[in-house]
Amino acid sequence: MRTYRTELDPTNTQRTAFLRHAGAARFAYNWGLARKIADYKATGKSPSAIDLHRELNRLKKVPQADGGCPWMYESSKCAPQEALRNLDKAFAAFFLRCKKGAGAKGFPRFKSRKKGIGSFTLTGALVATMRTIQLPKIGTVRMKERGYFPTGARITSATVSERAGRWFVSICTDEPEKTIPTGIESLGVDVGVKSLATLSDGTVFENPRALRSAELKLKRLQRSLSRKKKGSQNRKKAALRLARQHYKVSCVRKDSIHKATSTIAKRAAVVGIEDLNVAGMKKNHCLAKAVSDASMSEFLRCLEYKMKWAGGKVVKVDRWYPSSKTCSACGFVLDVLLLKTREWSCPQCGAHHDRDVNAACNLRNEAVSSTVEKACGGLGRSAPPVKQEPNARCLLRTDG
Repeated sequence: MRTYRTELDPTNTQRTAFLRHAGAARFAYNWGLARKIADYKATGKSPSAIDLHRELNRLKKVPQADGGCPWMYESSKCAPQEALRNLDKAFAAFFLRCKKGAGAKGFPRFKSRKKGIGSFTLTGALVATMRTIQLPKIGTVRMKERGYFPTGARITSATVSERAGRWFVSICTDEPEKTIPTGIESLGVDVGVKSLATLSDGTVFENPRALRSAELKLKRLQRSLSRKKKGSQNRKKAALRLARQHYKVSCVRKDSIHKATSTIAKRAAVVGIEDLNVAGMKKNHCLAKAVSDASMSEFLRCLEYKMKWAGGKVVKVDRWYPSSKTCSACGFVLDVLLLKTREWSCPQCGAHHDRDVNAACNLRNEAVSSTVEKACGGLGRSAPPVKQEPNARCLLRTDG
């Protein structure tokens, strides 16, 4: 199963249909949630998605004045049906949290129109062409990208969502697994705040600092929004301008991450990267904003699935490994290395290191050594351990 997401170019009539379907899905979710909570408190059991959907179909035949919802006939039956299935998953996650005793406990929350239009999922006759996609009950919708969706794959579902006034569609396809030709290098990747990523061969991917560059404009738009009267049309327009700016910041950040991870996945067969505690790093109030703007967790997530597509491997090095303080030439470890120190010289061998490049080299050596150890260990459990010379890890630097 593989998913694709792209932006749509709907007409005004299709935008109205999107809003109608999103409203039907939101109504079904909130109605089903209220029923589940009431039945669970009364009997200790809650109705399933199938039972709720059958009851909802009966309500469609009842006039609206008597508490029915005949207006839902204007939308596809898939939108409320998939919303009730999502509600079942949310309730299952609620019971799982209660069973494990971890995380925030409580019933799933109701969906509010004030927090966004939302999304809806469609199934059935879904056909994608070079420029369009066929959606049930809506018709043929144009896409802003040409040839992005696979035309020969079977589409199992399509989710339409809205953000900052733009509509997107995400399709789930069932297609044969394909891998792109993988590289032959072994690379170490050091992610940080100053640079987005630094490779062991000296390649540097710059951090765009999307939030920092747009911070003044965001403050001005937020100030303009706060001065508008609640419920007015001017406030809605100001909220839309603010949402568009936040979306632009997100796009700049994602663009840099995807370009960097795609380049690494095409080059490397083995990638060593540090398993950072990003949540712990955010507790430092001096670095929290910069760490969030760098989006290190998203970088690791994209790198992992792209390396999997390429047939490569990502080795996570322990977060307590002193990659920056260890000399990649002789293995000497410094006692103290301040964060402001960007370059240093090894007191034992005299090698001069750039902090980030040296850390990437050490991460590469650790990844290669762990890969070699696992490969050698697979030859047989009775094989005697091999005695290594001191600093033998540095010999692996020639690999790649």
